[in-house]
Amino acid sequence: MTNPSERGHGRLDPSLSAIMSERRQLINLAYRLLGSLADAEDVVQETYARWYAMSRQQREVIDSPGAWFTTVASRICLDLLGSARARRERYVGEWIPDPLPDRTEWTEGRPGGGRVDPADRVTLDESVNMAFLVVLESMNPAERVAFILHDVFCYSFAEVAEIVGRTPAACRQLAWLARRRVHAAEVPAVPTAQQARIVRDFKKAWEAKDIDALIGLLDPDATGTADGGGLVSAMLRPMEGGERIARTFVTVAGLAPGLTILERTVNGQPGLVVQQGGVTVVVLAFDVVGERIRHIWSVLNPEKLRPWTTG
Repeated sequence: MTNPSERGHGRLDPSLSAIMSERRQLINLAYRLLGSLADAEDVVQETYARWYAMSRQQREVIDSPGAWFTTVASRICLDLLGSARARRERYVGEWIPDPLPDRTEWTEGRPGGGRVDPADRVTLDESVNMAFLVVLESMNPAERVAFILHDVFCYSFAEVAEIVGRTPAACRQLAWLARRRVHAAEVPAVPTAQQARIVRDFKKAWEAKDIDALIGLLDPDATGTADGGGLVSAMLRPMEGGERIARTFVTVAGLAPGLTILERTVNGQPGLVVQQGGVTVVVLAFDVVGERIRHIWSVLNPEKLRPWTTG
């Protein structure tokens, strides 16, 4: 991607500054559409490459560069979503959206400690928590794009129609179908402080290998899903039952001594990061319902964990 350059008395080209500022919005959009931070960054790079592949005259006739960037990035994502479905059918084991790195510790459910430049990270809100992203994975590409553009980024259906190549009425129907999936999966919201307390109790029980305490924190019908990207140690299918999950975590703690379990924000919610020798080996995201954990997502795929170790 072309680096920002200066011209005329050492001042930054204002038009160049404006289009560079679109990067944060594009990363936010592409991550929600694809569930992969690496793919989102590739989409943004490709979008900028297409911008700079045009002549200066072609760029100057574009009234709204921001709208152009959003349209191009969304169309690239739409194409990638079609091929991603086929790739994920061949994926060894379960596929989980990339966990978003946020290394700040949380206390009473509030992130604290280190400062993170908001321009260099995806905005963390309810539309990037792991449970929400997993629901998005059940949608077809057109539903996902129409829903995210309209319901999350507040684009009109006329604007969505231009991007996905369908009528506004068809896009409205796509968003409605997607919204129905989201509502069907919704559960009563749990305050972040309460989630933090339950996840912290899970951490303490895991460190103590207290199987009874772990069972008490897990819903009897809880499920655990692991994404190892083909690693032999990863589960190939979701694990069912709170007691079975608890026993598995205790077994892991016994087989891998020297693990360091850190309280971290994962996709905007209290989660855990497990390190061995300073290297992140597992990132855990939790779905808490009431006073118990309903689902645990364990990401072990080294490709997805690289940002958590490299910083």
